[in-house]
Amino acid sequence: MQIGLKLPQFGPGTDPDLMLRWAQFAEAVGFHFILTGDHIALTPDVLRDYPAPYYEPFTTMAWLAGKTQRIKLGFTVIVVPYRHPALLAHLTSTLDQLSDGRLIVGVGVGWAESEFQVLGMPFHERGKMTDEYLAALKLLWTNDTASFDGRYVKFSDVSVSPRPLQSPHPPIWVGGASRPAMRRAVRYGDAWHPLGVTTAWLRDHGMPALRNIAEAEGKPTPILAPRIFCRLTDDPIPEDERIAGEGTLDQVRRDFGELQELGAEYIHLDTKRNSPTAHSDRHQDEAWRDLTILADQVFDLRQGTLR
Repeated sequence: MQIGLKLPQFGPGTDPDLMLRWAQFAEAVGFHFILTGDHIALTPDVLRDYPAPYYEPFTTMAWLAGKTQRIKLGFTVIVVPYRHPALLAHLTSTLDQLSDGRLIVGVGVGWAESEFQVLGMPFHERGKMTDEYLAALKLLWTNDTASFDGRYVKFSDVSVSPRPLQSPHPPIWVGGASRPAMRRAVRYGDAWHPLGVTTAWLRDHGMPALRNIAEAEGKPTPILAPRIFCRLTDDPIPEDERIAGEGTLDQVRRDFGELQELGAEYIHLDTKRNSPTAHSDRHQDEAWRDLTILADQVFDLRQGTLR
């Protein structure tokens, strides 16, 4: 089981020095990967959840690829409709080369309707666009020359060079907990990357639904790689009020044990979303403290197991 972190790429106190310290801390401690998010147009809706500054993900990860040696780098998640598949293929292929094959491509459909409006894209068709773009992306990654004739994108005899270093391509982690997202993970992904869920929901609903979809599609069940909103508290949170990853150390340790039993091969820790100080520069110190506790008392990062 590999454990990764969400890079603090936005909000008060965020700057290149902070991001570099986080990446180097994660690599030195033994975390396996560090991922960043994706927004292009910082509309008021986006800024309510993701206050400025907000660092662009591809530029940031290319920079960190040159500042690290072993840790995997990637996205949680790239909003697929925001970029033409040829551009996305070229960006990701180049980044996979520059990082010596350390790239993880997390993908999603996006949620900010105002951002789609700025970019002139149909918000309510974003799921269909994402599916089509992913099909085109995989063709571009894996063929010397690719052609595609779809509803949203058409091209002929297009090459991407350099091709990705990883074969056949970087792993695709499909975000979202809806049934369409699960179907997208089965059809196009290597891993399912839900966020903000409970272990009970994953056990009783999420994983059974994913396996049923995979069986119906005649495809293997994707790897489970959840993104967990991680926050340690002094007092227990009532079980019916919390999601996986938040609560006392005992509650969180139990969550990770249940995720391991469910077969999670990756767990991605996001310390930002549910913190009361998420929009202040105090948050970085609190997040760093929580992650250090987890690395010392819960995870054996070198062995990829729980203590």
